[in-house]
Amino acid sequence: MKLVMEGVTKKFRDWTAVDSVSYSMENGIYGLLGVNGAGKTTLMRMITTLIKPTEGRIACDGRDIFQMGGEYRNIIGYLPQDFGYYPDFSVKDYLLYISSIKGIKPAAAKKRTEELIHKVGLDKSECRKMKKLSGGMKRRVGIAQAMLNDPKILILDEPTAGLDPNERIRFRNLISELSEDRLVLLSTHIVSDIEYIAGEILMMNEGRLAAAGTADKLVSEMEEKVWTVSCGRNEAEYYRQHYKVSNIRHLREGTVLRVLSDVPPTENAVQAEATLEDLFLYCFGERSGEEVD
Repeated sequence: MKLVMEGVTKKFRDWTAVDSVSYSMENGIYGLLGVNGAGKTTLMRMITTLIKPTEGRIACDGRDIFQMGGEYRNIIGYLPQDFGYYPDFSVKDYLLYISSIKGIKPAAAKKRTEELIHKVGLDKSECRKMKKLSGGMKRRVGIAQAMLNDPKILILDEPTAGLDPNERIRFRNLISELSEDRLVLLSTHIVSDIEYIAGEILMMNEGRLAAAGTADKLVSEMEEKVWTVSCGRNEAEYYRQHYKVSNIRHLREGTVLRVLSDVPPTENAVQAEATLEDLFLYCFGERSGEEVD
């Protein structure tokens, strides 16, 4: 399975949400990383054929996905950031209902529903109403409904939004299990969601691809740009105003900052090993450092 984007652009009147995106993807996990408003959801909605590009082309194994129509939609699974459900349906009834919409025969739907309920870890909750589920459980049901037709292409838009750390870990592990023999595209603004499971990462900023490649390749671009600076608390504000600071740690003996800069920010700065989070901040601009007392 090969999905190719060629100069994909989407404009809404005078606003360009996605600007000339070109990339080729095959089986494996791809992480689409960017801040809110970067164009990730618009790009995914085009890949799922919900909206058409203003310019450019998206092809699946060489064929235009919009010309393929239902043939293409039969091989994709989609979990939007906010997916709809009937609150009074039980988990099992909801999945059976979605199966019927997708045209899956009753016997096959029953078997597939049972398999997926087990896979997403909801065996004990299959008879609970959707409105009674926690946020994490609802997202697991969302994954299950996206997998009902055993898709070759799985599109997940901010699947861990609002989840606690344990649920996010559970979700990452589940996505890794589901990625065998299919193409998975996962969008997020949380670096840790994709840092260790995505084979390739696409960093999107203001509608364009800012960088793309493996995590190791992307992080290598930050060599000699990450520094540890020790200073007094009063000096910390100077660095926050003049540099991108990804972390601030207040200790009894002073303050330690993690500073991103092409050159040493001070003579006493010590070079530090870069992370994907450093690159995220470096590419996408200022944010407040995280303070730890």
